[in-house]
Amino acid sequence: MTTKTTYHQTPLGIAEIVGDENGIQSVSVLNNDAIANSILYQKTPGCLQDCVNQLEEYFIGKRRSFDLTLNPKGTPFQKKVWEALLNIPYGKTRTYLQQSKALGDVKAIRAVASANGKNPIWIIVPCHRVIGSDGSLTGYAGGIWRKKWLLAHENPVKQQSLF
Repeated sequence: MTTKTTYHQTPLGIAEIVGDENGIQSVSVLNNDAIANSILYQKTPGCLQDCVNQLEEYFIGKRRSFDLTLNPKGTPFQKKVWEALLNIPYGKTRTYLQQSKALGDVKAIRAVASANGKNPIWIIVPCHRVIGSDGSLTGYAGGIWRKKWLLAHENPVKQQSLF
């Protein structure tokens, strides 16, 4: 099966989406927009179109969960950690300690944090929803500013009425 790649503009940069008929293998954000812009305008392979559509819906606020076949490459432990990330509800956060407890080993906090950092499927597997025990926005491969943006997008501050 031939792996396909497409690129899609998002509010946080250009996403690179890789996958095939067996599922999405990775979604990452490119940090070099000059290079990315030159490859942006190409036809999206059919096996990746649903992912592009669902990401668009997410960014405009019409989608809170994704319905895609995922096929990330990683160790069995990493896959277990990434699977647990899918249980964090939209608009909510968990700490690395809570994630370690959910996986059954409170002492695995560093291994869980490391696996989170290697999550290959940006946004769809929501590692951005994991924060430090003190509430800090620790570690995010896409950059802390993107993590902050995503959390605000999922849980916008509501303006209270003055009257």
